[in-house]
Amino acid sequence: MPVIQLPQFELIVERSLSGIRIDSFLVKHFRNYESWQMQRIVAAGGVRINSASAQQTDRVFRGQTIQVRLIEPPNKLFDPEPIPLELLYEDPWIMVINKPADLIVHPVGSMDSGTMANGIQHMLDQRTECRGLLRPGIVHRLDRQTSGAIVVALTHGAHSQLSSDFESSQVSKSYLALVEGIVKKDRGVIDRPIGRANSGRHVLMTCRPDAANAKRSKTLYRVIERFQEHSLVLARPLTGRNHQIRVHFAHLGHPLIGDEFYKKDGKFHPFYDKGTTREVETGLPIRRHALHAVRLEFAHPITGVWLSVQAGLSEDFRETIKALRMQHASG
Repeated sequence: MPVIQLPQFELIVERSLSGIRIDSFLVKHFRNYESWQMQRIVAAGGVRINSASAQQTDRVFRGQTIQVRLIEPPNKLFDPEPIPLELLYEDPWIMVINKPADLIVHPVGSMDSGTMANGIQHMLDQRTECRGLLRPGIVHRLDRQTSGAIVVALTHGAHSQLSSDFESSQVSKSYLALVEGIVKKDRGVIDRPIGRANSGRHVLMTCRPDAANAKRSKTLYRVIERFQEHSLVLARPLTGRNHQIRVHFAHLGHPLIGDEFYKKDGKFHPFYDKGTTREVETGLPIRRHALHAVRLEFAHPITGVWLSVQAGLSEDFRETIKALRMQHASG
């Protein structure tokens, strides 16, 4: 009979994880495994600390060498699916994806497939010696119909640092938005609290005075181009509220082209059933809210080098700009 070669790995305990239990240390590095699985692998003799057999109650300390034999498969793996994704940047710790519109970032509720995370899991499985060795770490999100740059962590250290940077607003995000009407000021600041709307079946946000749990929200913007009845703006949110750019421009009286929820003056469009494709008739090539995460800037979570990654516009966004220019020229 052929001898089955089990995957074996060697890790060095880093300072940030010094003092934690061996199973907790292992699930940080093998993020598709549960703690109970790692406890079972330790009990079966699959883990050694500085060449000595590990016990389930052992703690690890900085500089120690941990040897691991993965004697069972991962338990919480995203189902890998061959979803086409454009890579903008990649190294051993992170990747940046140009997310297409109509793609959910990660499984949620009954939607456990067909997401960006499923597609990335497939990519990672093609590059490692065993399935589920790496798990995409989602540190921020884009709405389903928002396209553009999104960074994904591939290791525990990168995930932890990026999460901290996003939480403390140490990341710069720039969006292109096509909005209804002519924005008069060349540049400006929308400084208006955003909270949950008190009606509706969906998680809708609002700037209205009756918003629940409203939090300070600030968006900088600059007009890039004006058309006959629309404007192209570059928006930079300084805070990270849900639907922030969409809500702020609707409050300003300039809702995004194709926004399925937000109208001006704090009003809402009719709701769409959860899980359906939210295509909106706009009279233009774009059939979704016209928002694209065009640039993402952040310190690399491992090297500290400042990265600036730009995402090219999707075809529907480009064609809509072209159509608006033609309308403006003929008007």
